[in-house]
Amino acid sequence: MNPASPLPSSAPVPALRVRELRKTYDNGVQALHGVSLDVLPGDFFALLGPNGAGKSTLIGIISSLVNLSAGQVEVFGTDLATQRSAAMRLLGLVPQEINFNLFENPFDILVNYAGFYGLPRAQAERRAEVELKRAHLWEKAQVMSRTLSGGMKRRLMIARAMMTQPRLLILDEPTAGVDIEIRRDMWRLLREINAAGTTIILTTHYLEEAENLCRNLAIIDRGRIVEQGPMRDLLAKLDVEGFLLDIDGALPAQLPAIEGTTLLAQDAHTLDLDMPRAMDLNRVFAALGAAGIRVRSMRTKSNRLEELFVRLTGDHPDGASGPAPDSPPPPAA
Repeated sequence: MNPASPLPSSAPVPALRVRELRKTYDNGVQALHGVSLDVLPGDFFALLGPNGAGKSTLIGIISSLVNLSAGQVEVFGTDLATQRSAAMRLLGLVPQEINFNLFENPFDILVNYAGFYGLPRAQAERRAEVELKRAHLWEKAQVMSRTLSGGMKRRLMIARAMMTQPRLLILDEPTAGVDIEIRRDMWRLLREINAAGTTIILTTHYLEEAENLCRNLAIIDRGRIVEQGPMRDLLAKLDVEGFLLDIDGALPAQLPAIEGTTLLAQDAHTLDLDMPRAMDLNRVFAALGAAGIRVRSMRTKSNRLEELFVRLTGDHPDGASGPAPDSPPPPAA
């Protein structure tokens, strides 16, 4: 994948501009190899990659937690190297780890956090009420944070980051370890924040999450950007789609051979079908019908983003195949 192309002079200043970013750790591990990307203002952007791909290093550099070896980072045109404090005032970070004081209540956590950044207490208290209400936590404002559910703690992390009203919000695996119902409630919160004008960069292993929330994405593998662009355009490149077909009755012992497709029995009543995107599905149904197989219902086998991810990285989003040899030291992504 070529580095991010220079923006036309009439284009808005990117929310994030990264150019030829490199990072080599003291042990000689090169975690980033000339990473370049642009995130435009107002975008909801996914940064994806297997474990050890360099996501944590990249996020660490952008948020000034890791020193870069070479390259340039700008946040809304503010250079991180020469104007670090000004750049950091524009940025909010929600790390994967729950790192607030569990023996404080949510209201005090937010007010004290804002005070650390110089916000007057009266203003911080008003802001805390706004953010707790947006995160559906106002009724829990005065309870000990250790008593909150996992999903509530995750939403509190987001509310805390929003206390400084950052123009760019970075979320590192914000829904890790929560069930799907809680995850979807967090999607609502993130969509609301983005709709209000905050640019969001999301890292996640849940590719369904990225496909549902994000308009643009970059995939990083072994310290290099291997693909980036609009979600819709990248998914349109896929030429194969997969379906699960639920069958009336039992499947025959011998499945029909349908040219151009892969057809397997997943169980006694379900077929696993891979077929070219351009192929007419009615042709498949006709061949199945001729073999005495009646399709009762069908559903997509996996989200399209997962197909693209596996094709580009040779890995699965849960990092099952292990870190890349040049992965940085902990903390891992």
